Amino acid sequence: MLPASIQITGELLSAAEVQDIVESLKEDGVRLLSVRGCQLSDRDFGRVCRGVAESHSLAQLNLNLGVVSGIGRTRQLADALRNNRSLQTLFLHGSPLLDAGLVALNAALATHPALVCLDLGDCMLGDEALALICGMLPPDGAKSGLRELTLSANPGISSKGWARLSIAVAHSSQLRVLNLDYNPLGDPIAGMLSVAVASSRTLEVLDLEGTGLTNQSAQVFLDMVQNFPTSLRVLVLVENQISLDLQQQIRDLLEGDEDPDQDQDRDQDQYQDQDQDRDWEAPPLQRRPASSRALQPIRDKYQPPNWLAHSSLHTVTLTSGLGESLLAETEM
Repeated sequence: MLPASIQITGELLSAAEVQDIVESLKEDGVRLLSVRGCQLSDRDFGRVCRGVAESHSLAQLNLNLGVVSGIGRTRQLADALRNNRSLQTLFLHGSPLLDAGLVALNAALATHPALVCLDLGDCMLGDEALALICGMLPPDGAKSGLRELTLSANPGISSKGWARLSIAVAHSSQLRVLNLDYNPLGDPIAGMLSVAVASSRTLEVLDLEGTGLTNQSAQVFLDMVQNFPTSLRVLVLVENQISLDLQQQIRDLLEGDEDPDQDQDRDQDQYQDQDQDRDWEAPPLQRRPASSRALQPIRDKYQPPNWLAHSSLHTVTLTSGLGESLLAETEM
């Protein structure tokens, strides 16, 4: 049985539909499971979690938009992640986790052997949660950590919390994508982040859309890309009080430093020796053409990354609702 992608959005799931999902998980027939914005009973959520725990094929799990709706479900998910060994990408965007939820999830997330992409945007997090997240960005020479982290729209995090994240980013040996959009950061925090970007040897994408920045921040980033070597390739500054001229100067510098051949060689070297015992590995970040990449919004940042683009992957789209039967469309 070839792995499938099951994607359902905004539906009320019946017990029968959940049973089909659970059986597929336990039979190692699912590579990507997305029940984004779906409604299901606590009992059925527990069944899905047990299926996740037993799956050896699941690589991406999308529970965005309130599926993990309380501390009880958070603990069930934590139990599942403690037993799962295959998951690489977890999306919890728009879940009311609070700091208590991150405390419940932390041990499972921090010790998961394969997790590299985590979306905790709009999860009502504060400084306590951010301190735990920083532990998932180990310094150089330590264990592998996250490569992609989304913390969009968590206004409860203070400047002290963001300072701690900046330090962790500066010393992270793995992080390549950091989405902080729609947080009230302001120029002082952006200054700290610029130092982190300059120090990082891996960070390629930084999203600061709608974060309350002004030309002061833009001047700092401009000075950084003009005068210091950096791995940064994408800087999102839209919806800030930043002049078009400064944005263009930064764009020109980011695009002008690009050498596709060197980047390809660097990516190949970076991944050649990592995790050789896995069945498959996430390829390097897929880049857009330089003319449209720098300073542009990352439109698909809340969608599963293109890390499962294998010719053998099936796609199963499930729809549900009153009076409708389970519909499955399978594509090679």
